[in-house]
Amino acid sequence: MATVALGFPTRFLKSTAKEGQGRDGGGSDPTSQTISEPVLPGTAPLTLQGDLAAQMVDGIHRFLLRRTQEAVQNRGQLWQRNFQSAEDYDRSVAHNREHFREIIGVVDPRIGVQAPELLGTLVTSAQVSQGSGYKVYAVSWPVFRSVVADFDGLDAEGLLLQPEGKPVGRVVAIPDADWTPEMLVGLSPGVPPEAQFARRLAENGCQVMIPLLINRADTFSGIPGISMTNEPHREWIYRMAYEVGRHIIGFEVQKVLAAIDWFASENNTQPVRIGVMGYGEGGLLALYSGALDARIDVTVVSGYFQKRDDLWKEPIYRDVWGLVREFGDAELTSLIAPRALIIEASQEPEVAGLPPVTEVHKEGACPNGKLVSPPLNSVQQEVERARPFFSGLKVDGKLQLVVSGGGNGQPGSEEVLKSFLSALGIRTRLWASGNIPRDARPHYDPEPRLHSQFDQLVGFTQALIRKSPDRRKEFWAKADSSSPERWKETTKFYRDYIWEEVIGRLPSPSLPADPRTRLIYDAPKFKGYEVVLDVWPDVFAYGILLIPKDLKPGERRPVVVCQHGLEGRPQDVADPKVDSHFYHHFGASLADEGFVTYSPQNPYIGEDRFRIIQRMGHPLKLALYSFIIGQHEQTLNWLAAQSFVDPERIGFYGLSYGGKTAVRVPPFLDRYALSICSGDFNEWVWKTTNVLTSYSYLLWGEYDMYEFNFANVVNYAELANLMAPRPFMVERGHDDGVGMDEWISLEYAKVRRFYDKMGIPNNTTIEFFNGPHTIHGVGTFEFLRQHLMSPKGASPGSTG
Repeated sequence: MATVALGFPTRFLKSTAKEGQGRDGGGSDPTSQTISEPVLPGTAPLTLQGDLAAQMVDGIHRFLLRRTQEAVQNRGQLWQRNFQSAEDYDRSVAHNREHFREIIGVVDPRIGVQAPELLGTLVTSAQVSQGSGYKVYAVSWPVFRSVVADFDGLDAEGLLLQPEGKPVGRVVAIPDADWTPEMLVGLSPGVPPEAQFARRLAENGCQVMIPLLINRADTFSGIPGISMTNEPHREWIYRMAYEVGRHIIGFEVQKVLAAIDWFASENNTQPVRIGVMGYGEGGLLALYSGALDARIDVTVVSGYFQKRDDLWKEPIYRDVWGLVREFGDAELTSLIAPRALIIEASQEPEVAGLPPVTEVHKEGACPNGKLVSPPLNSVQQEVERARPFFSGLKVDGKLQLVVSGGGNGQPGSEEVLKSFLSALGIRTRLWASGNIPRDARPHYDPEPRLHSQFDQLVGFTQALIRKSPDRRKEFWAKADSSSPERWKETTKFYRDYIWEEVIGRLPSPSLPADPRTRLIYDAPKFKGYEVVLDVWPDVFAYGILLIPKDLKPGERRPVVVCQHGLEGRPQDVADPKVDSHFYHHFGASLADEGFVTYSPQNPYIGEDRFRIIQRMGHPLKLALYSFIIGQHEQTLNWLAAQSFVDPERIGFYGLSYGGKTAVRVPPFLDRYALSICSGDFNEWVWKTTNVLTSYSYLLWGEYDMYEFNFANVVNYAELANLMAPRPFMVERGHDDGVGMDEWISLEYAKVRRFYDKMGIPNNTTIEFFNGPHTIHGVGTFEFLRQHLMSPKGASPGSTG
């Protein structure tokens, strides 16, 4: 067979190129260029200087800040409020309420109405104290049944303040996360008497339930016997719950609503109004609970309500997927209207940092996130945004703002309590006994109760994780893999859903590529160019293009997009003089073989600077890969337009975070004809959520790994299957610390079976090698040769 240089069969080299078509992605013919020319023909000179990777990350930050402001202005487009009547209004916001319920993870059916259980022992009475006109009981109440056979379910625990006579109102009083229920009654120190609003409400005849919240300490965060972390308890629960579409917030809202279930049943015989009142983290839960449950007649939010544009600056355990896109605090009040809502501008609990790193508790927590008291003007502005929702329903008086201590006072001021009792229909004068009850339990230690509640939440979440394969099977039930054609047709919904709901989808690039290049390498067998392409305002794509010198006029070559990993750069992959122990300049090696290669800069560089993209993006229903997919889409369009590129033979090969890219980008971009995942393929749900091994991302500082509801929708096998019928390969070193061979083999076996059943077994493989987290470049190079050069392989680009 006649061949040209580097073994490319002449019959597979196409000669349909057009001459250069200008800067906006048009083709160019480098074979006519002399080495002294500093730019690729058809492009403008690249003049950007400095660290382009850092500039890329900074540009994405600016994009997200602008997008956040636009979200506030555009939220109205996501609502269709009808103020004709209270019934019409409730129907018109029902979809928004349901969506809010989903994104905070309030999706599990509660156990049903059951009275609280008194918690006493042979030596300790369930009645732990007595105040002026009420008794205090230690109680628990059921929330969820078990979802698996080996787990008992989930309960709430706290205190019940039971009035001696008929209750005049029923209230769930929710403390801040770092306040115990006892503090809100005065049974233990930590809260000044004027802020003990649960005690004050009980003194005035209310039946009061006080749930325990998971606090911000790190005592139990970690895997005992393996490693402990300084993640606050709330972050530890948040991480694993987020992956299964749940949330620490949602779990605690469910505890509040389970108490409401009981209150509502009690109202069948003794009807009175029901209220919730919360402070700090409890204020968040009160607002969210009031937005979801119309049985709550009155909601009081203290030390929380404000503009929510900067949610990404708050602790990560408040991170809610898509919240700011649709809901500010004002929009949540529109789910409470026409019921009564009282906002108290007061001092919020100050959280300036994290639990300290110690010899026992290693660094692992998300380092950014603070809580400060809401600025008074922020509270006032958000209340003003909320007023039209109440005035539209002609219930202007149902929304009240109380400023306590100039906006910096303690929660539960006299004015707030008077307004609360009045809204509950209690007309008697607010009474203060001045009597602080005493705990009858000698030397009571609340930590075992906290530990029990923490373990229950971990156990319930882990049970959900064990059930996630069943959820995925249900989700994929309508995908038809009987043929490649049916697979492509029936998985369009799944691709769109995963891109929209799990990854976060941006529109296709809005700017012309406007390519700028400069020559940076002159190797014996190839020339190398830095390339910058515009994508969206403030967002650009950047990489290094290597073009073999032996290209013939009109010849089209296959391209391998060679992707670096975490904190990597294109130079690590493409510079022939840089032999990183991770990458071994595999982009340059492939160019030596005759491939055109392109090594993109992905924006996972800069340590926490890039991870903040996740924090900023999540409230907008966006994430890091929302941008990476768009950058790759623009890059592929530009590459495909080059006269020396065969647009049907563009493959992807990435290591580590580049391996993550291999299953999160090519499955959604049909221009990719092949994908190789190196040093990352895993049983990803297990990797991100397990509480058994040191491999778990729960122990690490890489909080950017968590994707909302990922486990119930996909795992790596499902993402890999979306490549089909295009070729897909895994490269795995036995000594690679990202996981265990057994787990990786288990997940890949699903891919292998899928390709076999579809009748294309040669389109997938896995190569194990003796080595660490590195590019091996043996089986993978052969895979590239087979599928991007050989006519015997699958037809690259056959899916579009």
